[in-house]
Amino acid sequence: MDAGVPIKAPVAGIAMGLVTREDSYTILTDIQGMEDALGDMDFKVAGTKEGITAIQMDIKIDGLTREIIEEALEQARRGRLEIMNHMLQTIDQPRTELSAYAPKVVTMTIKPDKIRDVIGPGGKKINEIIDETGVKLDIEQDGTIFIGAVDQAMINRAREIIEEITREAEVGQTYQATVKRIEKYGAFVGLFPGKDALLHISQISKNRIEKVEDVLKIGDTIEVKITEIDKQGRVNASHRALEE
Repeated sequence: MDAGVPIKAPVAGIAMGLVTREDSYTILTDIQGMEDALGDMDFKVAGTKEGITAIQMDIKIDGLTREIIEEALEQARRGRLEIMNHMLQTIDQPRTELSAYAPKVVTMTIKPDKIRDVIGPGGKKINEIIDETGVKLDIEQDGTIFIGAVDQAMINRAREIIEEITREAEVGQTYQATVKRIEKYGAFVGLFPGKDALLHISQISKNRIEKVEDVLKIGDTIEVKITEIDKQGRVNASHRALEE
């Protein structure tokens, strides 16, 4: 619980021992190594306040009577609850956050056809992500990505980079775009890293424009709406649509 693992209920365990004589026996609670080595039974019992969750037993005699088993279980129950009471005085529920020193793994999913973009030519892109964040990345063929690290901030950063790489433009969405190139017929604007759109001269304004350079220059920011994405993935944008 201290590590932040969201278990359903606190669990305590105890080891029970047994010493037998010809006509009597003694059950030991919370045995140590010497008692385990010289005794006749090592009976480990774990559980919650509600009941037993696991047991394990080694014995050095031929068998146990029902009476011994029942008595050992009852003695173990009292011992477990005593341990549990002391535990709960320190921590009574899992911490809401994992320990800063605990290794963490986050899973995300991308489209399989985007895997090559995340890996990059010769693994260049994925190695850049690893070098910048220090995370461990595992990519499955179905697009599942496992991001592992101790530092949650670096996991978040790696996820942000991957989301940027695999981000796709959507028809109807608006973006704050940056003018990257100007042609006679319009301007090419950057929507986000790796994705540009054509802003045709007729879509820059509802007013007639003779030259793109009259209203735009490289580096300008302009709000655009995506109006079309063709089969080749080419994106057309419009500022005029936002004025009408």
